[in-house]
Amino acid sequence: MFKQTHVRNLCALALWGLAASAWADEAGKVVLSVGEVRVQGQAVKAGHSVQAGDRLSTGADGYVYIKTVDNGFLILRPNSDASIIAYQADSHTPANSRFKFELREGVARSISGQAVKNARQNFRFNTPVAAIGVRGTDFTVFTDAQTTRIAVLSGGVVVSGFGQGCAPEGGGPCETPYSRELFANQQRDGVLQVSRGQLAPELLRGKALSPDATTPPLPDESGKIKAGSRHNTSDANPDTTSLAPLKLAELDKASSLMPAPAPTPPGPAAIAWGRWQGVAEQGANLNLADLMSKDYRVSVLTGDYALLRHQSATWQVPYGGAEFGLQGSMAQVQRDGVSQLANVENARLWVDFERSRFGTRFDLTAANLRVGLQAQGNVGSDGTFSNPSQYLDGNNMVVQGVMANGALGKVFAGYTFQSRLDANTVATGVTLWGSK
Repeated sequence: MFKQTHVRNLCALALWGLAASAWADEAGKVVLSVGEVRVQGQAVKAGHSVQAGDRLSTGADGYVYIKTVDNGFLILRPNSDASIIAYQADSHTPANSRFKFELREGVARSISGQAVKNARQNFRFNTPVAAIGVRGTDFTVFTDAQTTRIAVLSGGVVVSGFGQGCAPEGGGPCETPYSRELFANQQRDGVLQVSRGQLAPELLRGKALSPDATTPPLPDESGKIKAGSRHNTSDANPDTTSLAPLKLAELDKASSLMPAPAPTPPGPAAIAWGRWQGVAEQGANLNLADLMSKDYRVSVLTGDYALLRHQSATWQVPYGGAEFGLQGSMAQVQRDGVSQLANVENARLWVDFERSRFGTRFDLTAANLRVGLQAQGNVGSDGTFSNPSQYLDGNNMVVQGVMANGALGKVFAGYTFQSRLDANTVATGVTLWGSK
């Protein structure tokens, strides 16, 4: 009897050990999947387990809600790319817990679970330019390769740009002289913004700067979180468009643009563009809060420049391709913290709708400066277009843009650009275009 009991106990301990090991590797489960959602490159539905080390991505219509093993949430919105680097929740010895996320692009919401609250010193949320730690928190974050903005819904965060005393490889919050805290009950409509190479975050105010304005949540997100919904409407349609170099001359061969099936009706301008902050003694020409109240939504925010698309603007992909003419531009060159205005000359923009590709180039001129800038990249099904880096073949600037249908088959486009010209000089600006 003793031997049988001993064997049973050993088996139970072994099974418990296996279960504990599996639980330790599991970060959480998908409780809601809408549109294109992928984990490790595979389409997923509600109920799918997410492991530490998994890479998560969403398409232009994708939302995913992941409930963590300690009853927290990680939510990704459309066009997001993230990874769960580590999620080790030790309820018995919180000091052994480890939590680390990485958001490469897009918008995410992070709601701390109980284990995170018990071990805040071991939580890190990285973006390409900043480290985010928590003070017991519910926060949203927008990021691209150049800029990160964080808004806090409850609790607080501590944020630092990467540099002295703060490295991407670290764990836990960066507590340096450059770190800055943001609490929900102290800074109404405040966001912390960090740009590449910037150590100390900048506090900005305005609902238009919130990640929610860039990519809104699903309706009744709070209700969906409380319910832990298992609703799934995932219909994966991966974007397999190649980022292989595209010669700008190839876009010249694109066929003529056909009239859009559903042009935007007369009314507000489809795209608003310009400076939302003053530059080189030139005042701002955009009031983001006022435009938001008139049903514009922020599409792109790069430095001092912004693009907004009106909610009534339509987008249906035209046939063939088009060449665009420049209708307006604003630009600046900043060297060692001093800004001077710049001009955009000899500008061209092509879009090949058949291949979902674009190409653009122009000359940027300022005092004692003339440099040729160019970019090429992908066009999304929602009328957005961008390239991921200025260092890819055929690129020397980063472009983020948006398009809208106009009357009589016309298409309007706008994009912001940013280029690091040398170690001390950065060029930024915004352009507006119309199809010829």
